[in-house]
Amino acid sequence: MLKQVNKKFYNFHKYSFPGRWVSYYYQINETLLLNPKTILEIGTGDGVYKNFIINNTSIDYKNMDIAEDLSPDMVGSVDDIPLTDDSFDLIAAFEILEHLPFSQFEKSLSEIRRVSKKYVIISLPHFGPPVKINFKLPFLKEVKVAFKIPFYKKHKFNGQHYWEIGKKDYSPGKIRKIIKKYFKIKKEFIPFENQYHHFFVLENK
Repeated sequence: MLKQVNKKFYNFHKYSFPGRWVSYYYQINETLLLNPKTILEIGTGDGVYKNFIINNTSIDYKNMDIAEDLSPDMVGSVDDIPLTDDSFDLIAAFEILEHLPFSQFEKSLSEIRRVSKKYVIISLPHFGPPVKINFKLPFLKEVKVAFKIPFYKKHKFNGQHYWEIGKKDYSPGKIRKIIKKYFKIKKEFIPFENQYHHFFVLENK
């Protein structure tokens, strides 16, 4: 695999929209709930997750990326991870797997499963027009309801994403079925504030 984006892509004003910060919260929160001692993050991104884990926890953190100019701890592709079996307690791959052709999705999941001792957290882009209702009255609990209107648009490669959940031929059910070949799904959710990121918290079978 060759890198798809230049380092400048992670410029704050281009990359860090408010919804992405919501996703950072869930990335960190779900990680801390699993209480891992070691983490491998696949893809370096802009370093928000990395910096929090390193500066605020005792977790041994490492990352891997195909792009050498991002200065990862190790260079490699998710479909051929240069590590031995059961190398890390937790493997994290946030908005990564869609950057490979869908034909490599299962191979990537298999590799992630191989190097993970127990847990995996992934997020994937989920296309679809969202409907969101947020209702709050004084002294009552806030009510949030969100769902996507099915709109099976055919995906066209945009230089980065080869596929997205919710597009034609990539239904949530299909993706879920593939994931279950390799993992037990402990938790699955789409943050109310960011309807584009679909999270899966997984445990090895």
